[in-house]
This record gives sequence, C-alpha cells and structure tokens, in this order.
Amino acid sequence: MSAMDDLRQTIARLRGPGGCPWDQEQTHASLVRCLIDEVSELIDTIDRLDLPHMREELGDVLIQVVFHAQLAEEAGHFNLEDVAREVNEKLIRRHPHVFGENKLGTSDEVLVQWEQIKAQEKKAGPDKSAALFKDQPPRLPALMFAEAIWKQIEKRQLPVPASVDRAQVAALGRQLDEAALGKMLFEIAAACRAKGLDPEAALRLHTLKVMRDVEAKHQAAATA
Repeated sequence: MSAMDDLRQTIARLRGPGGCPWDQEQTHASLVRCLIDEVSELIDTIDRLDLPHMREELGDVLIQVVFHAQLAEEAGHFNLEDVAREVNEKLIRRHPHVFGENKLGTSDEVLVQWEQIKAQEKKAGPDKSAALFKDQPPRLPALMFAEAIWKQIEKRQLPVPASVDRAQVAALGRQLDEAALGKMLFEIAAACRAKGLDPEAALRLHTLKVMRDVEAKHQAAATA
C-alpha cells in the first residue's frame, strides 16, 4: 500500500464512526481558513528556502486536498482518484508539445499555446464571451487581483482609462527593482495603518473601478 493510500485511509478513519469529533464536524466551507493558513505557511518555507519544513508544509496542504476529496466522496460527488485523473488529463491535453507532435522551443511559446488550448476548452463550458475580463478567484489577494487585471489590459490591448496614469506606470517600471518595490509597499502599508485605512480594500475597489472604466471605454468605442 502506498503512502497516499495510507493517508486516504487515515482521513477516512478520522471522519468515520469512532473517529475524531473535530474532523467529523468539518465541511468544505469550514476548512477554507485551514487551507489558506496551510498554503501561507508553505509559501513562507518557499520564501526562506527551508526545504525540511517545506516537505512538512506540503504534507499539511496535501491533507487539505485529501480531506476535501473525502468529503466529496462521502457525499457521492467525486473522490481523490477523480481529482488526480482530471488534472492529469488536463496536463497532458495542455502539453501537446511534450505528449504530441507540436514541438515548442521557448517558455513564451508554451504560454501562448496554453492560453489557446484553455480558451478552446472554455468554449465548451458556459458562454462568457460577453465579459471583457475573465473571472478571477474571489479570494485572490488585492495585489494579485490588480496585477491580473493589468495583465489582461496589456495582453488584450484594451483601452487604458483615465483612472490609470500610464506614463506614471511606465516611469515607476523604469525606476523600481525588487528592493525598492518592497520598501515602497511596506511604507504604503505602514501609512495605511497610521491612517486607519485598509490597503487591501482600497486596492480592490480601485481595481474594480479600473475594470468598469475599461469596460465603459471599450463599449463607447464599439458603438462609435
């Protein structure tokens, strides 16, 4: 029996009759905070290149994956095998340059092909063609959310609204390095703390405003 099978049986035992009261009470929703905490701790070990603890934290994240799969299996939806099978099929499908004949030579070519295949897959799902921006995970941190929206604006060459000073963006890009960026973001966070402002909420609200402004500008250009 593999270590993965052992882990699956342990989680099932904790959830089963005579198991652990805490584990038996958990739901997909109640485990969300645990998942966020465990992923955050894993990221910390990656940032510090702490490989022994990284192995431990990867295990804690794996517990969350197996736990959610166990809950789904108990409800008759899917199991861990289904999860692994689906993601494995996706990996093979999105890497025809490895598992097929379409050979690619650079990471940039791989990313372009990945997005093309992903777009073809999305056509088989619900029609979201009317949306200018693709959906982002609702719990995505505001800084990552802002970065993702700007990436879409640049990638699709969408109209940049007045709410974004493109010249300022370009000037900052020329001046900043990782150290300067970290210092600036820390000082902004400290200033927000002193002023009683929520930087996450402020950035998220501004990003949503940028999205609305881009959509309005795009709509105006389309109807002109």
